[in-house]
Amino acid sequence: MSSDYFVLKDVKLYIEYISEVKNLSVNTSSSYNRDLQKLVKYLQLIDITDYSDISDDICSGWIGNLYSLGINPRSIQRHLSSGKGFFRFLKKNHRIDASPFELVRAPKTPSYLPEVLSPESVEQLLNFKPDGTLELRDLAIVELMYSSGLRVSETAGVDLDHFEEEMSFLRILGKGSKTRLVPLGRYAINAIKNWIYERSKYSGESAALFINLKGSRLTVRSIQLRLKRLATKQGLPPIHPHMLRHSFATHMLESSGDLRTIQELLGHSSLSTTQIYTKLDYQHLVKIYDKAHPRAKK
Repeated sequence: MSSDYFVLKDVKLYIEYISEVKNLSVNTSSSYNRDLQKLVKYLQLIDITDYSDISDDICSGWIGNLYSLGINPRSIQRHLSSGKGFFRFLKKNHRIDASPFELVRAPKTPSYLPEVLSPESVEQLLNFKPDGTLELRDLAIVELMYSSGLRVSETAGVDLDHFEEEMSFLRILGKGSKTRLVPLGRYAINAIKNWIYERSKYSGESAALFINLKGSRLTVRSIQLRLKRLATKQGLPPIHPHMLRHSFATHMLESSGDLRTIQELLGHSSLSTTQIYTKLDYQHLVKIYDKAHPRAKK
């Protein structure tokens, strides 16, 4: 890819804009950048040399190209969102008169329901006596994620001074640099206290709650691998961190039915994002009905 291609400079400015002005996370900004680099490569491939040459047919062609490469519809939706955002930015900054992406549609995304652990599986995952430093830390991580519904990036980002009200609450910096307070359950508090005591042997200068044996903040990837290892040890299929967040939300909804509170705890800006869990709760009710109601049995 030629470094002086006309679109690249604007892509760089756009990524700086969404990172510094819109306060999108590093991960989100990186995803948008990767998507737009694919768009740039496609435009070069078909010899586009000016924004005036880019029509809605060209944009649709890019989406079709992604589809032909086997990229799943959900990912294509994100690519389309990246393209639309970029061209809105160009229009706002008077680089183009109108966006060719406005009328472009992606393939319909199939209905998606999050993977959720049963309460029994969560109990199986957490029911062990930690053997050594790493397992003390891992238990604290898993208890925290399930207790408070944290994203894995939020968990990795927790510092020692983020606790409030004698560890009853935790201050979380979530997506879009939005801060929220989440409560901690007693099992999570006990596991974290045990880890903090053990942590003092390895802390160094790090302010992070979760560190490795060298005293450095634990990475997202490290948490993913440790959780997978723990699940295998406990006789469960591989578990990814977001399953704990989904399980927290689903189990809370089954017990309380309070969607608004769950929205606040998860840090969702829109209630519609949280409503996916009502479908899971509905499935749960159907299963109970089918099992319990005499006229439902086959």
